[in-house]
Amino acid sequence: MDGDIGENAEMDYRVIGSDGPGMFDIATNRSTQDGMIVLRKPLDFERKRQYSLRVQVENVHINPRFFSMGPFRDEATIKIVVEDVDEPPVFERASYVMEAKEDAARNTIIGSVSASDPDDKNSLVRYSIDRRTDMDRVFNIHAGNGSVFILRELDREDNAWHNISVIATEFNNPRQISRVPVYIRVLDVNDNPPTFATNYETFVCENAKANQRIQTVSATDPDEPLGGHRFLFTLAPDAAGKANFSVRDNKDNTAWILTRRNSYNSLQMSIYHVPVVISDSEFPMQSSTNTLTIRVCTCDREGNMKLCNAEALTARAGLSTGALVAILLCVIILLMIVVLFAALRRQRKKEPLIISKEDVRDNVVSYNDEGGGEEDTQAFDIGTLRNPEAIEESKQRRDIVPETFYPPVRRPVLPPARDNNGDVRDFINQRLQDNDSDPTAPPYDSLATYAYEGNGSVAESLSSLESVTTEGDQDYNYLSEWGPRFKKLADMYGGDDSDRDS
Repeated sequence: MDGDIGENAEMDYRVIGSDGPGMFDIATNRSTQDGMIVLRKPLDFERKRQYSLRVQVENVHINPRFFSMGPFRDEATIKIVVEDVDEPPVFERASYVMEAKEDAARNTIIGSVSASDPDDKNSLVRYSIDRRTDMDRVFNIHAGNGSVFILRELDREDNAWHNISVIATEFNNPRQISRVPVYIRVLDVNDNPPTFATNYETFVCENAKANQRIQTVSATDPDEPLGGHRFLFTLAPDAAGKANFSVRDNKDNTAWILTRRNSYNSLQMSIYHVPVVISDSEFPMQSSTNTLTIRVCTCDREGNMKLCNAEALTARAGLSTGALVAILLCVIILLMIVVLFAALRRQRKKEPLIISKEDVRDNVVSYNDEGGGEEDTQAFDIGTLRNPEAIEESKQRRDIVPETFYPPVRRPVLPPARDNNGDVRDFINQRLQDNDSDPTAPPYDSLATYAYEGNGSVAESLSSLESVTTEGDQDYNYLSEWGPRFKKLADMYGGDDSDRDS
């Protein structure tokens, strides 16, 4: 610290010595004139746990009058102690490369990884494989010693390299993990036989000569031997005795197909199948029999094909007789469907029987059920209103069974005022008067029966059973004032109490 103020108190710090060169630096805080130690390289507790610094500080502005009172600087030794922090495991290598043969058996160990805890406690490490890098679970790892082994069969032709990631986790603190990439190369094994390099379309002219070359064939093999491929071509042993063609190996992974006679007849044999055996020179040796199809065709003098028979052309296109028949049937079925569709459309376009702009029959609904009351054709007959003389006097209503208290009174039917189509209103009024004066014609037009009496009505109960307490409280004499239609009720209820008692 400096007792001066202002610019005389400004100081400058610098490191003049350290047992860790380049590890630390010091800077001056101009507002407080403090020295701040700055870390320039990462620390490692396991490598060095303590550092010693020699720091010097001096005034920036010195008045020359006070030089004799100097020096205006000071030095100090600073010790820095590094604290331990729990760190994740550290692998011995930044990446690993392993190799495995594609015919290796399951559970075969192909390599191992190693990681350790850099902390003093030296926690145990557990290993695992990140399954996001091994979705097919081809490999696995021993959790304790880090040995990588095979879980499934390998195929170099399918996948020559496998890139997986191994995880190391502290046993005491599972949150401390680290990863390392592992590259596994699958070594080739001769496990695939060679085959034709392509599908050959070969023909022979009917006028071909013996030992004439008609095709050059080659082979391919998905395996990759170290010395390169070496293929051998031969004719199958079972066809060598009666062969019409021969195979000549050119010793350069190709072979010629040659004729063995002077001429061929397409009528006798239109297609020949030549079995060619192709083998490699690796260990173990792999071989396969490939069939070469040769068509007999008509050619010109230069050997150019002019015409082949229908069977040969069909074989070239890859269509059999059954396939052609199936295609023909499909075509016939499609034609029948088209004809049927056209006939239906033509039938829909026929003119309707009634052509009228006013003939609106968009929605026609038919009801087969007879409505309520329509069966009563005699009780309500509108014809009676038009022709009163046609009424049957003795006809009874079929919807009721009236009790006859009085014999029916026959009344003469008044003639119509004008004609058969007279005034309907006058007729209705006349019939109304007749029925009002007829005591045998009760009003049967509407009958409502209520089996239950409602509760909670604001108008109280309308039943006569609850209107009075005794039967004598009710007076029925007013019924005689209602006319002849209520005469029967007046006789039954309107008499004296002595009459009812007797």
